[in-house]
Amino acid sequence: MKKKWRITYNAPVTLTFALVCAGVLLLNDFLLGKNLIPALFTAPGSAKSLTPFNWQSPLDYVRLIMHVFGHSDWNHLIGNLSFILLLGPLMEERYGSPAVALMMTVTALVTGVLNACVIPSSLLGASGIAFMLIILSSLSTIEKNVIPVSFLLVLAIYMTREFLNATKLENIATFAHIAGGLCGSLFGFMVAPKKKAAGKPKVADDDEKSDSCASSSVRASSTSRTAGSAYGQEAERERAVAREPLQRVAPLRKASSSERDSTLVGTISL
Repeated sequence: MKKKWRITYNAPVTLTFALVCAGVLLLNDFLLGKNLIPALFTAPGSAKSLTPFNWQSPLDYVRLIMHVFGHSDWNHLIGNLSFILLLGPLMEERYGSPAVALMMTVTALVTGVLNACVIPSSLLGASGIAFMLIILSSLSTIEKNVIPVSFLLVLAIYMTREFLNATKLENIATFAHIAGGLCGSLFGFMVAPKKKAAGKPKVADDDEKSDSCASSSVRASSTSRTAGSAYGQEAERERAVAREPLQRVAPLRKASSSERDSTLVGTISL
């Protein structure tokens, strides 16, 4: 029997995050006149910023986390999702979806708070989460008291690139990338991979199935023979009971016939 292909929602946290980001950018560009992201999905900057953090505004506290769903354009979104969709499912499989969701939330909060405290510009985008997943994935084979060389190389390359590109874009902050990378490093050393579930019971192969069917057939035939034997014994007892009156009557009939014969002979002699 051929196996049927099916589509699975294999990484719920990563896929849901990507869909929300795409939906926010669609609403911002085509329905709300590009006012949605600046109003809700942009983290405020420090006191020297054009949009400083207002400690008395509840909305600004929400924006400290929600800024990861906003992106400046489609190139910015695709660049981040290319890393997130590639590495997110692997990390969910290794650490579990709840742990990855917590890591993303903590990274968003850390980058938002640091931006509001020390960076004189607003912040948006999931670049910090992308960098967190990049660093976290490089630590996926880490052992106790051992630091992989691959981790050091990835950390050095991306940190160097961010410092070199620090002045190119204002809203895609280098600081968020560095903070996300540091968060990924801490998560890699502090969070333990999830335990693997116990193996499923072994499925019987064709030989085992045939043996089972054969034993079932033997039991069924044995039961049939037992039932047939019991039925035959019962029928034999009924026939024996039916023959008893005939056996008692038969001698009487012979005696009566003999008497008639002797009487007849005697009559002829006289």
